[in-house]
Amino acid sequence: MSAGQNVVVRDAVRTPDERFDSLPEWPFAPHYLDVDGLRVHYVDEGTPDGEVFLLVHGEPTWSYLYRRWIPRLVDAGFRVIAPDHIGFGRSDKVIDDDWYVIERHVEVQRALIDALDLSRINVFCQDWGGPISLRNACDGPDRFARLFIANTWLHHDGYEYTDAIRNWRDMALDPERLGADMPIGTIVAVSMRRPGHDTDALRAAYDAPFTGSESKAGARRFPWCLPYAQPESGGAAWQQRCYQRLRSWSGPIHFVWGDADEIFTWDWAQQWAAAVPGATLDRIEGAGHFVQEDASDDCVDAVLARVTTSGAGGSGEVSP
Repeated sequence: MSAGQNVVVRDAVRTPDERFDSLPEWPFAPHYLDVDGLRVHYVDEGTPDGEVFLLVHGEPTWSYLYRRWIPRLVDAGFRVIAPDHIGFGRSDKVIDDDWYVIERHVEVQRALIDALDLSRINVFCQDWGGPISLRNACDGPDRFARLFIANTWLHHDGYEYTDAIRNWRDMALDPERLGADMPIGTIVAVSMRRPGHDTDALRAAYDAPFTGSESKAGARRFPWCLPYAQPESGGAAWQQRCYQRLRSWSGPIHFVWGDADEIFTWDWAQQWAAAVPGATLDRIEGAGHFVQEDASDDCVDAVLARVTTSGAGGSGEVSP
């Protein structure tokens, strides 16, 4: 096998380790869990018996998104778990587009939580990480302590999908625009809204997990699964259920939102936070869709402030 060539694993490919060796700010040892014959990667840092932070990425990123978060949360005394969805990061990449329905991502995350016997979970979720993680929180609330929700959504009656997300789906599925070989790193890099990012380094880091169109089935499939177009594969019914369930959630719910996101807008963040009794809302000014990358320090500051003040329940205050 030549350097950088995929390893074929059943009907999946495995990105060669050397593609991750020289990434900046990424010193974390890989950990793996076998789920139905597929290798799931996760970062596991900090005190083993510490309260858990579960950091969940969306489309088309991976746990690298949280590289600046992990040391700060570990320093604050947390055990930090940052997994990669199947099809992303160092996790195996099923090459059959049809394998990817959102229910499977939910099941893989649940398998990880169960295998590691995680409890007292503080989850931070964004983009597709939102519906996936919030489904598991609603189905297994005893394992979760707090919910941090950033630049995401839950499908429900009356939800208005933005032109930006509809255009993204159309573009992602158009072989003459993005198609099979979508430029993952460029998609992330050009989404930054704050100045000062090294866009070349971002392109390289978010391209690293992928070695051709065959490995990008998961990235292609997430936009296809948007439930306004694919209600069954996108989990429209259970997203509706979870949206209603969060209104009576017994623990703290904190919204942390980049206000320059055209996909999931600041107006939507205000509406959602106002619909959840006791929820808080922190505005991350000038940050875009990938708020964890665009404004890492501001996000972690907001998260740690909420952890230290929320106690056993929400404050009942929505910040301006």
